[in-house]
Amino acid sequence: MDIYREEILDHFKNPRNYGQMKQARVKVRQSNASCGDVMEMSLKIEGGRIKEVRFQGEGCAISIAAGSMLTEMVKGLKVSEVEKLEGKDMIKRLGIKISSGRKKCATLGLEVCQKAIKKTKK
Repeated sequence: MDIYREEILDHFKNPRNYGQMKQARVKVRQSNASCGDVMEMSLKIEGGRIKEVRFQGEGCAISIAAGSMLTEMVKGLKVSEVEKLEGKDMIKRLGIKISSGRKKCATLGLEVCQKAIKKTKK
């Protein structure tokens, strides 16, 4: 269990793919009212795959770590694969027990990413 906590702290303190993306094809921002987390995700999609993904925002350790982990998970995947991901996939990736009150923190990044994908299809 400690290995997972260390990984979450590392992703929180040193989030991967963090910051703005120049020339993003799509950018979506969303907040989690219950915790105060705010996340924005930018995507570049080419040939039906996530070529580049970046996120930024403010939030609790779970939210930021999950956003960071998500960017590593989805980069290079087909859009259709990302659309099939579910909240339970993020919770499994975090590797710790998530209380019902923290599920939104763990899944905010995935929700934002999937909304960004939907926006590219409009």
